[in-house]
Amino acid sequence: MYSGSITDIQGLLAGHAQDTAGRTGITVVLAPNGAVCGVDVRGSAPGTRETAFMSQGKAVQECYAVLLAGGSAFGLAAADGVMIYCEQQGMGVRTEDAVVPIVPAAVIYDLGYGRSDIRPNAGMGYAACINACIRVPQGSVGVGMGATVGKVLGMKHAQKSGVGTASLQLPGGVTVAALVGVNAFGDVIENGRVLAGAQKNGTHINTA
Repeated sequence: MYSGSITDIQGLLAGHAQDTAGRTGITVVLAPNGAVCGVDVRGSAPGTRETAFMSQGKAVQECYAVLLAGGSAFGLAAADGVMIYCEQQGMGVRTEDAVVPIVPAAVIYDLGYGRSDIRPNAGMGYAACINACIRVPQGSVGVGMGATVGKVLGMKHAQKSGVGTASLQLPGGVTVAALVGVNAFGDVIENGRVLAGAQKNGTHINTA
């Protein structure tokens, strides 16, 4: 059974910020001392920023924050606030002229759940950094504020989801951890059993 948090990895902090009226938000993971990052971008319509830096062979190998945001492509604007915070803290690549924070970001589409005219912005990005700590709330907070699953039959049949985190310590002392915003088009299934997904009158609908 998994437990714990992504902040069980020494040196990482995580924070949320959200707009409850718009029902959207963001989650940021901070690495104040920098961290080597990798990326695997999948799906037919990814919304990302600065993920090219996470590929092999690039001149810059470290990032200082990773952002997950609601708001679809609009939500990438929240990375500006994260960059401002990181610059103020001296977190970034030191060039001759400035400290340049590298902040990879990715978004979920949550415009159909809350108000589509309210989206994460730079202020929300900065607030999430201020809120970053070791104890990470889970559920309908941050990027999970507007997250849903089981949208295959339309939003009226979708079920609320959220953001979660867990860690696992392997033999030898290595800690593996994850933080995930779950915003699946289809159902969430474990060992053939539907954990969450499309519903009608509180009962899961078979979408297979």
